[in-house]
Amino acid sequence: MASQNVHEFTTDNFQAQVLDADGPVLVDFWAEWCMPCRMLAPTIDQIADEFAGKAKVGKVDTDNNQAIGVQYEISAIPTVIIFHAGQPVRKFVGLTNKADLAAALNDLV
Repeated sequence: MASQNVHEFTTDNFQAQVLDADGPVLVDFWAEWCMPCRMLAPTIDQIADEFAGKAKVGKVDTDNNQAIGVQYEISAIPTVIIFHAGQPVRKFVGLTNKADLAAALNDLV
């Protein structure tokens, strides 16, 4: 993860870091072998930097944290879900542009 503002969410910390978070949380569901996921990574880094202090941004490796992927019915990656007050409020499947992600977060901050 290139940006220091991108968190790693796992089965162990998902409840505390995402569901119990005070503000909005953008979660990128990805895997190392997924080329579109790698293509989305710089966008996620930029969003994390731009929203530092306003929203939390992080990634879930679906290979290593399968239970989370199953819980949120992740059937294709990359998938980005924005959580607010512990609930998923927006879902983007596939490559998503920065403007759409930023607009969705701006609606919540």
